[in-house]
Amino acid sequence: MTYNFTEEYDIIVIGAGHAGVEASLAASRMGCKVLLATINIEMLAFMPCNPSIGGSAKGIVVREVDALGGEMAKNIDKTYIQMKMLNTGKGPAVRALRAQADKELYSKEMRKTVENQENLTLRQTMIDEILVEDDKVVGVRTATHQEYATKAVIVTTGTALRGEIIIGDLKYSSGPNHSLASINLADNLKELGLEIGRFKTGTPPRVKASSINYDVTEIQPGDEAPNHFSYTSRDEDYVKDQVPCWLTYTNGTSHEIIQNNLHRAPMFTGVVKGVGPRYCPSIEDKIVRFADKERHQLFLEPEGRNTEEVYVQGLSTSLPEDVQRELVHSIKGLENAEMMRTGYAIEYDMVLPHQLRATLETKKISGLFTAGQTNGTSGYEEAAGQGIIAGINAALKIQGKPELILKRSDGYIGVMIDDLVTKGTIEPYRLLTSRAEYRLILRHDNADMRLTEMGREIGLVDDERWARFEIKQNQFDNEMKRLDSIKLKPVKETNAKVEEMGFKPLTDAVTAKEFLRRPEVSYQDVVAFIGPAAEDLDDKIIELIETEIKYEGYISKAMDQVAKMKRMEEKRIPANIDWDDIDSIATEARQKFKLINPETIGQASRISGVNPADISILMVYLEGKNRSISKTLQKSK
Repeated sequence: MTYNFTEEYDIIVIGAGHAGVEASLAASRMGCKVLLATINIEMLAFMPCNPSIGGSAKGIVVREVDALGGEMAKNIDKTYIQMKMLNTGKGPAVRALRAQADKELYSKEMRKTVENQENLTLRQTMIDEILVEDDKVVGVRTATHQEYATKAVIVTTGTALRGEIIIGDLKYSSGPNHSLASINLADNLKELGLEIGRFKTGTPPRVKASSINYDVTEIQPGDEAPNHFSYTSRDEDYVKDQVPCWLTYTNGTSHEIIQNNLHRAPMFTGVVKGVGPRYCPSIEDKIVRFADKERHQLFLEPEGRNTEEVYVQGLSTSLPEDVQRELVHSIKGLENAEMMRTGYAIEYDMVLPHQLRATLETKKISGLFTAGQTNGTSGYEEAAGQGIIAGINAALKIQGKPELILKRSDGYIGVMIDDLVTKGTIEPYRLLTSRAEYRLILRHDNADMRLTEMGREIGLVDDERWARFEIKQNQFDNEMKRLDSIKLKPVKETNAKVEEMGFKPLTDAVTAKEFLRRPEVSYQDVVAFIGPAAEDLDDKIIELIETEIKYEGYISKAMDQVAKMKRMEEKRIPANIDWDDIDSIATEARQKFKLINPETIGQASRISGVNPADISILMVYLEGKNRSISKTLQKSK
C-alpha cells in the first residue's frame, strides 16, 4: 500500500497522560526522534481524578521511575503542597511517600519539561489509525488525514478509548474531564486483531473550600521532616508552608440517601457495563458491600494553592447530580458545601494485557507498544511506571540494543508488568504491597540502589547524577564494612555503658553490626561506642543502614528466593513451541500456555491455573527437545 508520509519519527506516542509523558521523555533522551500526540495539550500530565502522587506501593513506583531516569518524582517535588510518609508505625517494607499536588502547576511544569526536551515534538492532534504492514508498524494517520512514518508506536490513551461518562441515567461520549473521546483508534485496534476489554472507573464531586466548615473536621497536616520523591531533590528546598488535608466521615443519613436512590444508581441499574476497580469502589458500592459499617472515611484534599476546588476523596460516585448534592450536604462539615464539579463514572476500552510481552510490546504487531490504563491499570503512578518501560524498550528496539525487562525482584514496576502479562486482569489493576513477594527488598529507601545502574546503562542517568549516586553507594558500603570490622568486647567498661543505656550486657564479643541488629539499638547508640563514620552520613543513609542490618536475615532469605527464581527465568521457552505436542500436561495449563505464550519457565510457573507438575513436564519436554537438537547438530558435523 502507498502512503503519503509528510513527516517521519522514530517513535510516536499517542496520549500525553502520565504514561505518555514518561514514554516520550525516556525515548527522546535516549536519542530517538519522538512525536508526542495528544487530543488536548492543556491536559498534558493532567490529574482527572485525585490531586496526589504516591501512597502505598505507588510511592515506591515513583521512586523507581526516578531511579531509572524518569520525570514524575522531579515534577511532584516541584509542585507539591503537602508531603507525608505513610505507614511509619509499620515495617520498612510498607512505608511509602505520598504528596498532595498543586494540580494545575503539576501539569504546567511537566508541559514545560516536555516542550524543552531535545528530540521531542509535542502536537495537538487526534490519531485515528496505526498503519501496519506485514504485522509491523510503519506509521500513523491523523483525524485530519495526515500520515506520519514511524518505526514504533506507543499507545497511552488512558480512559479516552471509546470513553463514555455516566451520571445517573445520563451517558455520553467523552474522555476524562469531559474531553474528546477517541473512537476511531479504538476501532482500529480491534481491526488490528487485538482483544479489547471494557473497564470503568470514577471520580467524586469537588466542593468549594470557602463553603466547608473545617471546624468540625480533623486536620491532616504534612510532615515537618524533609522528604522527597526524587533522589536529586535537596532538603533545603523542602516546602515548610504546607497545605493541610481534612478528615470527615459519611454517616447513617448519608447511607440512607444512597440506599433510597439505588434504583437511580447506574452501578445497579445496568447503565454501567464496564468492570470497576475492586480497591477503589464507588461510595454506593461501598454502602452495599459493607452494609455493616456505620461510616466511611472521607478526605478533603485541596487541588492547589490558587483554587477553591477541594477533592472529596472516598466519595467517588455516578449517582444523579441532585442525589450527589443531597449526599454531600449530609456529611459533617459539608452541610453548606457548594458543589463545583459533579462526580461521574467513565467507561473505556482497554487492551487485554496477556497480549503483551514484558517489554510492553504487543506479541501480534512488531513495534506496537501499550502502556498505562490502556493496559488495564489504574493510577497515575502505575501509568508512569509502564510508560518509562515502554519508552525505553521502544528506543532500544529501533536502536538494535538488548531489551530491558524488570524482574519481580527488581522493583514494583516489574511486579506490575509481570502480573499484567502473565496473569492478565479482569478489573482495573492496582498495585498493592501484598502483590510483591520480595517487598522487603523493594523498599522506598533503596530504589536508587536497585535501579540507578540500569538507568545509567541505557543512557537516562547523566554524569552529575551518577557521581552523586556513586558517593552515596561508597558511603553505604564503607560504613557497612566498618560496622562489620569493629568488635565490642564484654569488658567491664563496655558493659557498664551498655547497661547505662538500658540494654542487656554483652556476654560475648560482637561486631558493631551484630550489636545494631538488636531491635532496641539504634545506629546512634552504636556510634556512641565506636565513634562516627569518616564521612558525615545523612539521615537517609543511616536509615538504609539500619534497615539492611536489622532485617538482614529476612533479606538474605528473600535473596535466596530471588536467585532460585533467576535460574527459572534463564530457562527460555522457544517462541515457536507447539503446546499440543506436550503430553500429560493438564488441559487448563495447555489452554493458559496457548493464551499467554510464556517466554521463560519462571513466567510459566506464575500463570494462574498452572501446577508444579505441569512445569516439571514442560521442563522434561524442553530438555528432550534440546538433546534432540544437539544430536542433530553433531550428526551434521
